[in-house]
Amino acid sequence: MAWEDDIVGSDVATAGLVISDRIAKEAAGHVDLKDALEASKLASNNYSSYPKDWPHLVEVSGTRELPSVLIERYHSAGGEGTALCGIFPEIHHAWASVDNSLYLWRIDKWDNQCREYSGEEHTISAVALVRSKPGIFVDSIQYLIVLATPVELLLIGVCCTRSGDETDPYTSISLQPLPEYRVSSDGVTMTCITCTDKGRIFMAGRDGHIYELLYSTCSVWHRHFHKICITDNLGSFVSRWILPNTLKFGSTVPISEMAVDNERHVLFARAEDMTLRLFDLGENGEAPVKRMAETKLIYPRDTQYSHTWSVGSRANTRADQPFIVCIAPLSVMESKWLQMVVVFSDGRRLYLSSSGEDNDSSAGFIGLSNAHKRPQGLVVSANRVPPPLGLTAALTFGTTAASARIQPGDLTLKVEAAVSSAGMLVLSDSSSAASSSLLHVNRDPSRHVSNPDNSEANSSSHALHELVSSLTMDGRVLFLSDIFFPLHTAVAVQSLYSEEENCTFSGLRESYNKLSRKLWSRGELSMQHVLPRRRIAIFSTTGTAEIVLNRPVDILRKLLESNAPRSQIEGFVKEFGVGEAAAMCLILAAKLIYAEENLISNIIAEKAAELFEDPLITGIPQFHSRTIYSSNRALAGGFSTGQVMEEAESSFSGAYEGLCLCSSRLLFPIWERPVMAVHREVGSDSHSDEALVCRFSAMSMQILESKLRSLENFIRSRRNERRGLYGYIAGLGDSNGFDLYDNGSDLVANSQSLGKNLLRPNGINADFVNDVSQSIRQQIPQSTAELAAMEVRAIECLRRLLRRSGEALFLLKFISEYHLSHLVQGLDVNLCQKLLKMTFHQLVCSEEGESLALQLISALMECYIASADSHMLDEVSARLQEGCPSYYDEFDYKYFQALERLERAATNVNSEEREDLARDAYNLLIKNPDFIDLGSLCKRFEDLRFYEAVVQLPLQKAQAVDPDDDAFNDSIDPRRQEYAFAQRKECYDIIMNALRSLKNEAAGSLLDQDSKERCIQQVIQLSVRWPDKMFHEHLYRTLIELNLENELLEYGASDLVTFLENAVKNPLQEVQAVTGVTSRAYAMSNLEGSISSSQNMYIILLAKYYVIKRQHVLAAHIFYRLAERQCADASGGPTLEERHEYLSNAVKQAKYAISSAGLISSSQKIIDDRLVDTLEAKLTVLQFQMKIKNELESLASRLEDFPCSSGSLHGGTYPQNGLMEKCKKAELAGVKAKELSLGLKSITQLYNQYAVPFQLWEVCLEILHFADVSGDADSRIVRETWIKLLDQSLARGGVAEACSVLKRVGSKLNTRDGPCLPLDTLCLRLERAALDELELGAEPLSDNDVASSLLEACWGGHENLLNIYNQLLSNRAMLPSSKLKLRLLQSILVILSDWTMSVLALEMDATTVEAKVERASITQGTCDKIITAVNRCITEVRRLALPENRTEAVYRGFRELEEKLLCPSFE
Repeated sequence: MAWEDDIVGSDVATAGLVISDRIAKEAAGHVDLKDALEASKLASNNYSSYPKDWPHLVEVSGTRELPSVLIERYHSAGGEGTALCGIFPEIHHAWASVDNSLYLWRIDKWDNQCREYSGEEHTISAVALVRSKPGIFVDSIQYLIVLATPVELLLIGVCCTRSGDETDPYTSISLQPLPEYRVSSDGVTMTCITCTDKGRIFMAGRDGHIYELLYSTCSVWHRHFHKICITDNLGSFVSRWILPNTLKFGSTVPISEMAVDNERHVLFARAEDMTLRLFDLGENGEAPVKRMAETKLIYPRDTQYSHTWSVGSRANTRADQPFIVCIAPLSVMESKWLQMVVVFSDGRRLYLSSSGEDNDSSAGFIGLSNAHKRPQGLVVSANRVPPPLGLTAALTFGTTAASARIQPGDLTLKVEAAVSSAGMLVLSDSSSAASSSLLHVNRDPSRHVSNPDNSEANSSSHALHELVSSLTMDGRVLFLSDIFFPLHTAVAVQSLYSEEENCTFSGLRESYNKLSRKLWSRGELSMQHVLPRRRIAIFSTTGTAEIVLNRPVDILRKLLESNAPRSQIEGFVKEFGVGEAAAMCLILAAKLIYAEENLISNIIAEKAAELFEDPLITGIPQFHSRTIYSSNRALAGGFSTGQVMEEAESSFSGAYEGLCLCSSRLLFPIWERPVMAVHREVGSDSHSDEALVCRFSAMSMQILESKLRSLENFIRSRRNERRGLYGYIAGLGDSNGFDLYDNGSDLVANSQSLGKNLLRPNGINADFVNDVSQSIRQQIPQSTAELAAMEVRAIECLRRLLRRSGEALFLLKFISEYHLSHLVQGLDVNLCQKLLKMTFHQLVCSEEGESLALQLISALMECYIASADSHMLDEVSARLQEGCPSYYDEFDYKYFQALERLERAATNVNSEEREDLARDAYNLLIKNPDFIDLGSLCKRFEDLRFYEAVVQLPLQKAQAVDPDDDAFNDSIDPRRQEYAFAQRKECYDIIMNALRSLKNEAAGSLLDQDSKERCIQQVIQLSVRWPDKMFHEHLYRTLIELNLENELLEYGASDLVTFLENAVKNPLQEVQAVTGVTSRAYAMSNLEGSISSSQNMYIILLAKYYVIKRQHVLAAHIFYRLAERQCADASGGPTLEERHEYLSNAVKQAKYAISSAGLISSSQKIIDDRLVDTLEAKLTVLQFQMKIKNELESLASRLEDFPCSSGSLHGGTYPQNGLMEKCKKAELAGVKAKELSLGLKSITQLYNQYAVPFQLWEVCLEILHFADVSGDADSRIVRETWIKLLDQSLARGGVAEACSVLKRVGSKLNTRDGPCLPLDTLCLRLERAALDELELGAEPLSDNDVASSLLEACWGGHENLLNIYNQLLSNRAMLPSSKLKLRLLQSILVILSDWTMSVLALEMDATTVEAKVERASITQGTCDKIITAVNRCITEVRRLALPENRTEAVYRGFRELEEKLLCPSFE
């Protein structure tokens, strides 16, 4: 694409802001008619005319005589019959009735056809045309003629036939009688009939009442055609009966005229006595009629609005008071507050408003009226004096001499017929006895040109100023009517300017005559490029005529056609302003006039172009100054009145202003409107019947597109030909290197430094020096040449905007050709909502609009791809490339070619062909991946298992969207860096999502587990080859997320270690440096500190990495750091079990370091041994902590079962203090258990803060044993702890529980004797407890329980335990009771018996002779010790002062043991 055709997004967006600003200002500059009338009270001159040497404002386009059959019928009646006439502008036909005959013929052209209807016997009294309601008659009957006679009322069907080229919908018409639709008039002669655009029919009778004629489908069950009276209740009640007219009550003043306001849905009626009535038809125009107000007008006699004209005095020679000629509703576009205008016979106009309307003037220009606020009454709001006669020379028309047409003696208007519509008033003046004179009055467009930068001019332009022109005609004018523009024009324009959501034109429910008036009300200057010239149909006694009203652009065209002197051209420019004149020159030069292009010849177009480029006409960019006042603060003690300064302002030429005006008016109807709408069938309330459609019709888009392209082509052609200022400077930029289009050029840089938009130079101000000591001087920041270059740059931006807008319209039209609802079915709901809200401005200028357009194009192309028609795909692509290259270019074509190959590959069963197709698609896409939406595209490659494209395309796009590596540059603007990173991340996520899909693919899929693993490995291997560290970090995090740690550690790139280290708060560089004789304590100190949960998984991976790399010491340190991780709550850190696992792994790695070190120095071995010892000690302490935590949780759970609550505890209301203490203890135990879950505790903390306070004596003993206590003090602590443990056990479960605890705890202490196991204390304590239970009659214990538990606790130390018992027996102070001695002797018997059995077992284990000899010697010595002990115990038993029956069992036991030992078989 050539440089001049490039559409730069920033240029288009900048020009779009200008267009939006212009549209907003033009909309805000619209003056409501009410405000204009108020402002005109103070104006000195409200009427004027164009200069006499200008072309006439009104022209006669054609005249036609009355049909001969009509003239003959009239003459046959002798000129005394009842004759009526009028015009049906809806079907472009005139009508006339003579007695009982009705005639219709074309008014805009003569086709030698005059339709006659003579099916009635009675004289026709009133005729009207109404559009038929849908669903009642056949489709061919589009309109109905309502015919009234004094006897009955009837309907006649009107069938219209279109021409072959569809341009003329009324080529021929036929009248179809409808005999079922007749009803009696009940003797009331109807005077007039009017209809609404919804098909309602209202009739006014000579009895002063108004009737509604109701019709529906034929049925035998109800009346399908009848009338009701809406102005009299009694009449309404009895209207269904045939009653004489004398029984109907009401006014006797006939109704002479009715008018319907189809926008506000009200009905106006006027009687012959100048009484006005107002009826409400409801908010939608279909409600029952409600009478709201009745007002009798009084002709205004005040002089507040009078004027004295220089052409003569105004003398009223009439004896009769002026009467009302016509009433007409006002369009909402004209005024939101005034509803109706009344035209008097002298040309005076009264404007009426409803007293119930809200007069909030803050409403917008294009807003609708307050339809929900129904009118309450009629109030005269303004009075407009009649237009003057003789203001301009009349245009002669007909055969009568001009001298006979003007009566200088009487300048009072005598209006017989009038039409007031959309700011235009046409009066038929009969002040001359010989002929009628037409007086045309319309708003002066030159006086209402808004200048946004001139508030004074704007305030003066608010007053209503009107142009007056006259036309003299033969005969008397009987009827005047607008000729609405052709139906195809209405169809094209309606969708552009219609404010309804339903933009279809089916049935024209909003009648296009109503639409025509609304469009005309927008003003000639705003609509002259869209609407054809306005036409008026005239029905006179001599025939019919058609006049056209020239627009300002037509005046200019005629001036150019007539080779008018330059003074007239300059006068025209002065009259309308440079900007408006330049805009009209563009309309002619680019031939933008719709439907009348044939009026503009190539010669006229070239003259208009030269006029547009003439600097003497449109001006040049220039600087001018204005005086301002600056208030500088005076020096201390002084006085300052400020300084007079001159401020420099720059302004562009009129050519630029004209281009802005022309462009904004072309885009005005669609610029800020959504391009899509929801269409629902008429009468349907179901959402299932809704469809998304384009708001604008294809014809309207085609017309507007052609205008935009014509204007853009004209601007471009002038540049290419180097015509005018724009073409000359733009040509220099192309050929001489003066680059106006480079955003980095000095010119653009300088202009941007002004802080203002280039396209709005009127706001550019120079900087001024405010130094009092210096003279006041003006500083101009640019030269005239630079200002001219700025204008050229601005025009170029507008040209690009026009081109872009034309392409956008082409795209919308092209998509509309395909059923749009089918396209959006596959789109996301949120995307459809965005489409509904997207305005044309956004579609043209915003990135979001371009994105939505591309998604629509994608949906369209995918439909063609799905049809497997490659030829159609190429054809559609060619049309899109030609029509909208900025939305669809060559790269888009390649993209959809690739999609077509992917679609074929998806259906191909041959794996090789499928891979070839996928590779072809990949090769098409890899050349320009930055313009590709890779989301769905890479998904297709995933389905084909072509992962090379899945990886390479996103990575290539990431590099393309950030070519300067802004994402890695920390020195740039953070927002810019963040945006670049977001762009890259969006590409990275595509690859990550592919990995997630592979990982989470269901087991039942076509891909088996091995293939899945190979695909994952392929993606990882392709990814790590790309030299992008940011992408690698993204990849590593995703692999960790997907639990693919093994693949990460196996295929990770060289930066994996750096990534894992950086993910941890404190990097491990210092730890990695710990080698040789460096202290491991120093290395571990670098690992201290908290680790967040997000860092935890990274440090685990780092540990695994060191394990794989056989760096065991570093791995041990990391595992230890994980075990010591601090956390604020239990949920945020590892559990004690996980910490135990980490410490176990640390111990394992430390031992691996020793075993795999080989030959190392003695100092290094000592360090490694110390590391192992330290870690093992930490592991043991952690085991204590876990045990204490479990005990505390168990304690809390047991005590929670007690009936206590926090409220009662804190209130102290429990009567039992023990229960309260238990509840408090349970609460405290739970708190302490949670504390233990948060991190590792020291052994001192565990003992003093947890074990001792909660009486966990068993753990206390284990901790004391681990601490390797020694000395008398420590021995005393151990002895006391054992006593507390035994007492606790005895209290909990008696001697049996105490023996069980002794077995469990004693066996853990790993010693046969020592301070951690005070056997004497334990023995005496348990024996006394056992004796006490026996004496208390508790459950009897076995005699060997205590002794057996002691033996198990001291690991079978029989001799040691026997010595303890002997010491106790020999200490009489400790054994004052014989029963206790007997108890001890029983335990000694158990010990000796067990010792004997162990000796026997030891001898039996020997298998060889040498072993048996060795064991026999040992056994003999032990047996001697046992026999000696048995003899001593027998003696002690005999000494006991107890009955024999108490000691017999013990004595016998010793004897039996002695006999056993002395038995030869034992030896």
